[in-house]
Amino acid sequence: MAALRICTALIGLAVPISTALDNLLLALIMLGLFFNAPPVWRIVMHNPVARAASLLFGMLTLAMAYGVTPMSVALGVLGKYIDLAFVPLFMLMFAQAKTRAWAERAYIGAMGLTLLLSYLLGLHVIGVQSWMSNMATTDNPVIFHSHITQNNMMAYAAFLAMLKCRDAMTTKLRLAWLAFAALATINVLFMVQGRTGYIILLVLLCWFAWTTLERYFLQRGQSWGWKQGVMVLLASIFLVTGAYLASPRLHQRVSLVAAEIQAWQPNQENQSSSTGTRLNFYYNAIQIITKHPLLGVGTGGFEAAFTSQIQGTNLSTTPNPHNEFLLISAQTGLIGLALMVYLFATLWRTAPRLDTAYGQDAARGLVLAYVVNCALNSALHDHADGLFFAWMTALLFSTLLIKKHG
Repeated sequence: MAALRICTALIGLAVPISTALDNLLLALIMLGLFFNAPPVWRIVMHNPVARAASLLFGMLTLAMAYGVTPMSVALGVLGKYIDLAFVPLFMLMFAQAKTRAWAERAYIGAMGLTLLLSYLLGLHVIGVQSWMSNMATTDNPVIFHSHITQNNMMAYAAFLAMLKCRDAMTTKLRLAWLAFAALATINVLFMVQGRTGYIILLVLLCWFAWTTLERYFLQRGQSWGWKQGVMVLLASIFLVTGAYLASPRLHQRVSLVAAEIQAWQPNQENQSSSTGTRLNFYYNAIQIITKHPLLGVGTGGFEAAFTSQIQGTNLSTTPNPHNEFLLISAQTGLIGLALMVYLFATLWRTAPRLDTAYGQDAARGLVLAYVVNCALNSALHDHADGLFFAWMTALLFSTLLIKKHG
């Protein structure tokens, strides 16, 4: 068990850096399932978060039984969601506080290394290396993954650093976490080109401001209501406007998206418009869902259904619509969509039961980050984003079971 706990903690280091390494760690951890199946099932039964994740994975498994997708293809797609099945096993491995502490340090360490290398590349201190992402350039200093994945993870790392800064007991620690948060924020907004990360970071900044001010008022016996909420909203609008005006790159990319949305027409291919391509994905995915509303086309059936849907157009097919809500709905119908919403709702609803303010705010921040991510990407279908969601969910919510049976 000790070796498996170490492997689970090390996933926090591996996910932002190496797909090969995190796959190796997952293979080793899977061995633990054969020796610890009863405890895992007890976690599923008693931890509401583990149960919600297992229900969604169960529906995806059931959805292999219908549709016209070959079983080999369906199994391949189900494998992309296997991270959901790991949630209770990860929780078992995170039973000890020491393991959870080392796991969080592993993730922050990986993001710190990514941040350092990104600055070195962006500032032309080093050049693009063969081991870096194939998207890496000095104008887009991504290091290990795509700019989308790096920005998403960096945005959440910046948010955790802000929470750590808020709770730090010494000035040195507070300044260290503040520096990390500031550098990560600059990296997301002004250096790397992942637009989903812009939105995730801004949402998390708003959530951080909301929770911090709420606790400040409540600790002093003052009320927290709509007036204070409006104040946070206005401050957020000011922050977004300031970032938009301060960064020519951010200004350019936001303006480009707005122009592409305005120019978009359904099923008209525009190779130069990434936004137009995404909107075509969304449009045709919705058409598929309206034709198969209850159960969908089956796990792994999206690509074939999409290919059939775009017949007669000059659009290219896709294995996913870059929107997890639409992808889950297309494959498993409204039942699967309801289970996905139930998973996020369970995370949000149970977060206040966690032991610390840090854990509560980090948990709800994870929900907000992945609601945004899933609205703009097929985040649970993607290996790195999906594994990080399962791993961080288990890290934050494993204490629910510990509190119940401790």
